[in-house]
Amino acid sequence: MALSFSSSLSSSRPLLRRPASAPRSSRALTVQAKIREIFMPALSSTMTEGKIVSWVKSEGDRLSKGESVVVVESDKADMDVETFYDGILAAIVVPEGESAPVGAPIGLLAESEDEIPLAKAQAQSQSKSETQSQAPPPPPPPPAAAASPPSSPPSAPAPATVASSRTVITPYAKKLAKQHKVDIATVVGTGPYGRITPSDIEAAAGIQTKKPAPAPAAEAPASAANGVAAAPAATAAPPAARVLPEIPGSTVVPFTTMQAAVSKNMVESLSVPAFRVGYPVTTDALDALYEKVKPKGVTMTVLLAKAAAMALAQHPIVNASCKDGKSFTYNSSINIAVAVAIDGGLITPVLQDADKLDIYLLSQKWKELVKKARSKQLQPNEYNSGTFTLSNLGMFGVDRFDAILPPGQGAIMAVGASKPTVMADSEGFFSVKSKMLVNVTADHRIIYGADLAAFLQTFAKIIEDPDNLTL
Repeated sequence: MALSFSSSLSSSRPLLRRPASAPRSSRALTVQAKIREIFMPALSSTMTEGKIVSWVKSEGDRLSKGESVVVVESDKADMDVETFYDGILAAIVVPEGESAPVGAPIGLLAESEDEIPLAKAQAQSQSKSETQSQAPPPPPPPPAAAASPPSSPPSAPAPATVASSRTVITPYAKKLAKQHKVDIATVVGTGPYGRITPSDIEAAAGIQTKKPAPAPAAEAPASAANGVAAAPAATAAPPAARVLPEIPGSTVVPFTTMQAAVSKNMVESLSVPAFRVGYPVTTDALDALYEKVKPKGVTMTVLLAKAAAMALAQHPIVNASCKDGKSFTYNSSINIAVAVAIDGGLITPVLQDADKLDIYLLSQKWKELVKKARSKQLQPNEYNSGTFTLSNLGMFGVDRFDAILPPGQGAIMAVGASKPTVMADSEGFFSVKSKMLVNVTADHRIIYGADLAAFLQTFAKIIEDPDNLTL
């Protein structure tokens, strides 16, 4: 299902709307009202910017309501974006291959051919404003212009044209503006496309607490060399990592949109106090069941997901999540997200209501999800609705590993390969059985050691006596 632009011009965040203007005559108002801006849509809850994969329509093409206009690459998938309006694609503001933040204009739609020249002029003015807002020359002038303050005001109107059409501000910057009582209408954004960033708000509020930070970083090497204090050197380590010299002959490759999203999620996970518990599970019975159902299209991943879902149904706390650090949420649905490596990144398609579906229906859904994931056609609800994540590297022969907890979830299970192991029974007799090691990483704010141990015991019982998996 392709996403579409907002059909209402009065919605809280329309993706396609008439830009506000201040016409000098009623005739100008009529002309301006027939030009609509096509905005970069938010295709997922974690998306902050999108990349234009391709424009389905070209400038001058007439569009009908419901037609696909552009293909946008989000942090998870490529999505066709449709329009709810009839009109003409008058101008493309963001060409193919370039990125724009969520909410930034990427194209202009005119109702008739008479408005096309005006739309093109508007697009050119926007591109000039964006170029001026991103140009680096502004920082050098302040030292030289200190002696002649009157010369600086004339340069102010240039960035002001960016905010005249639409003010784009990050959520955190908006929160800071409200906290420090800063009027965003008076702030000139220095981010992409004139976007107001937190640093812009802090500068407008006269907050300079972040500027002294680089000084200790520069002094850290001296103090470390003298062996005076080890703590300051530790705090200066992150800035130092950014200026490491490049290795001769190396090539710097920027992150793709998906890789950037994965990197962001991994960094966010560091703020969660997580702990890990490992548990050995005998898999002889599961291996036998797998050999029976494999010809019917059932995969080992589906069997593990079903077993995890059945265990979660008995231990709902492990299926819960903590998002604000002050409370936890019990999820009524058990949605198992399964990590899948794809070209250029990692994604977690979700088997929704895995505890309620049989293994055969789950296998069909899983094949469909994997196919859509590899072609980057997953819909947002198919990859961002997980309540528990499963990562299986057993097919690669990995016997054990730890998984990083995804943001917004309470636990993730890492499953290793099943291998023959010599075991002794209660009477001292030895035998060889297949055993796999399961490691679970959990959010210690809501899940405690006893909770996770009980969950793993239930999971092991289901695996070791898997008849219930076929019910």
